Amino acid sequence: MNPDGRRKRWAIRAFGLILLLLIAAGVLFTRFHHGKDSAASVPSAEVKLGDFADYVELRGEIRVRSSTVISAPYNAGDLQILKLARSGSQVKKGDVAVEFDPSTLQRAAEQARSTLKQVEAEIARANAQQRLAEEQLLTETMSAKFALERAQLDASTREVIPAIEHEKNVLALEKAEQKLKELDAKKASRLVGTEADLAGILRRQKKAQADLDQAERNMAALTLTSPIDGIITLLTNSRARTSIVGGSSPVFKEGDRAYAGAAIAEIPDLSTIQANAPVSEADRGRVRPGQPAVLKIEAVPDKEHKGQVTEISPLAKLDYSGYPVTKNFDLTVKLENPDARLRPGMTAAFRVEVERIPASIVIPAGAIFEKGGKTVAYVLSDGAYRERAVAIARRSMGQVMVSGGLKPGDKIALKDPTIEESK
Repeated sequence: MNPDGRRKRWAIRAFGLILLLLIAAGVLFTRFHHGKDSAASVPSAEVKLGDFADYVELRGEIRVRSSTVISAPYNAGDLQILKLARSGSQVKKGDVAVEFDPSTLQRAAEQARSTLKQVEAEIARANAQQRLAEEQLLTETMSAKFALERAQLDASTREVIPAIEHEKNVLALEKAEQKLKELDAKKASRLVGTEADLAGILRRQKKAQADLDQAERNMAALTLTSPIDGIITLLTNSRARTSIVGGSSPVFKEGDRAYAGAAIAEIPDLSTIQANAPVSEADRGRVRPGQPAVLKIEAVPDKEHKGQVTEISPLAKLDYSGYPVTKNFDLTVKLENPDARLRPGMTAAFRVEVERIPASIVIPAGAIFEKGGKTVAYVLSDGAYRERAVAIARRSMGQVMVSGGLKPGDKIALKDPTIEESK
């Protein structure tokens, strides 16, 4: 082979080798920049050294330690609500909160008033009859005295009249004396009888007056006013329950009938506001007084409400709201600077901090993935995320404490980058 042909073949081979090297470099360059672009598109977080906080999450409500209850009156007969303040409305001391229908008591009061008038008329008639009888008896007594004086005068003329006339005069004197004694006895007897009759009528008058006073007091009790300033809350009417088993009880409303002493409404003392939640048996051993708590209240969502656990009931309560029946302990949280918008009955989500471990490697829970039966995280290295096995020490709400596999400063993916690459 001539030298020119040999040089030509070496030139072609060298050109092909250079072309292959250029293509390989282009592929590597493309892959490198694509990896960088893919890594940049994955949300990430930096591993930091900090405090790991463990929480117990609960659900409860806002309550007050004390409140003033407005109850239906006793001994007021049939009670039907005529007017009722709106639940949640602001009331001042003396404002009408509940007003009952007075129809039944008005009839009772009118009957008592009519009875009292009849008894008073009987008293007036008895007094008039007594005065008439006394005047009649007085007249008879005066006549008897005159007859006695005349008989005494006739009996004193013994020397000037015959004996038989004198005997007649003596008999007439004895008769006049007897008549006067009978009138005195009649007067005493009539006085006793009249006083007895009048005493009976006076007892009836006293009873009628007492019945009228009671009816008027009962009528006055039909209007219930607020004893303090505050916000009124209507209570449930157990007699209007929708179902005997598992039904709910609506609050009182106008037109409802109430039994004597029924609690119609209450005015909570907002200065004693607190939060309560049931704690399960599983969490009871982790929660104790003094632990800090943060509340999110659905009705006041624009802020978090801080507080502290103050009390946990020593005895469990049975919860029949589900099956199987569970036991819960009542937990109380005292709020720091309670918001003026808080009201009893508002639903709240509790987050009670039960433990805090300082100097811990803490990462978001979203940075942990399960792959092939292993717990892994994706760590950024040389412009790409590399899978790395990690050891989990503790888990809590939205965060994980890592005991191995990561170190502070590592940048980890918050989403699985392999899923991103396959798209």
